[in-house]
Amino acid sequence: MATNGTLHGGQTGTQIRLTGVSKDYGLATPAVDDVSLTIEPGEFMTLLGPSGSGKTTTLNLIAGFETLTGGTIAFDGKDVGTLPPHKRNLGMLFQNYALFPHMTVAQNVAYPLRERRLAKADITRKVAEVLELVQLTGRDDHHPAQLSGGQQQRVALARAIVFGPSALLLDEPLGALDRNLRATLQAEIHRIHSEVGTTFVFVTHDQEEAMNLSDRIALFNNGRIEQLGTPEELYQNPRTLFTARFLGDSNVFSPLAIGDGKVTWENNVWSASTSFADAALVVRPEDVRLGSPPPDSNSVNATVRAVEYMGAYRTALLSFGSSGVLGRARLDAADTSLAPGQQVTAWWPVAQQRLVLSKEPS
Repeated sequence: MATNGTLHGGQTGTQIRLTGVSKDYGLATPAVDDVSLTIEPGEFMTLLGPSGSGKTTTLNLIAGFETLTGGTIAFDGKDVGTLPPHKRNLGMLFQNYALFPHMTVAQNVAYPLRERRLAKADITRKVAEVLELVQLTGRDDHHPAQLSGGQQQRVALARAIVFGPSALLLDEPLGALDRNLRATLQAEIHRIHSEVGTTFVFVTHDQEEAMNLSDRIALFNNGRIEQLGTPEELYQNPRTLFTARFLGDSNVFSPLAIGDGKVTWENNVWSASTSFADAALVVRPEDVRLGSPPPDSNSVNATVRAVEYMGAYRTALLSFGSSGVLGRARLDAADTSLAPGQQVTAWWPVAQQRLVLSKEPS
């Protein structure tokens, strides 16, 4: 099995530091707006967000495919903002594989080594090592057209890491694959990151993909980082309504009247404390229970709109309060007690709710 030492000479990855980075195309708002971010050596950092949020432009700025409007980008403390892409020693993995169709698997993987004029024996050894790492040993003489989509993506990954890059940039590399294959390749990327040990910067709009793979997530919104943290931090402690809604399902109660350790929504007065005025109360579906609430909980009347069978669990689609705000509660898969139109009391432990900024911070 190839190891960190054989492929990368013992490297543990490069620190990538963005300071006040911006990219302005002359439109109403910058594509990237004053982004500062430090990606630690060997870290798996995911840039997550909806289309147009600035995540891919940020990746392209790191790669050198786009020029900076403002700010700096440094690798291990060295400013690389003016370096062309080929001098940044970065591996790239794209959604469309970008393999040479006339070359074999081995020739595709060897291409960056030949460009660097390595000795033939070294090329042969490194190609064999990296094909073992991505579990494609024995496919050396196949052409891309003879491979499945997942195998082609493994070839592209092997080519991206065979020369020992300082960091690997991955631009939605699994977007063209079906759900089951995506899950398989996610596990492979996670394993390879652990074995190779270099810095990975991964772009996706898929929240589950980001949660599964990342050491930390930078969640982008309107060209800025909305929130930065581990997957658990962003899910359990969202600071804004955008984060709460983008990372998982949320039941949202807003607007709120706030004061004296209480919040009021419609005619419901709940225990809560907040230090900011523009707050929304967020509760995850898995934290909502249905039935008689205990004294130390918060509760609201609800109507069952539908019950959805999801395999491992059921979801009750609810309308909350007199205004009928839609929300969800997660049920056990065996629970068949609810029917559409049924009146229920939804409740949750106070400790499981979150008060978040309901307006975008300035």
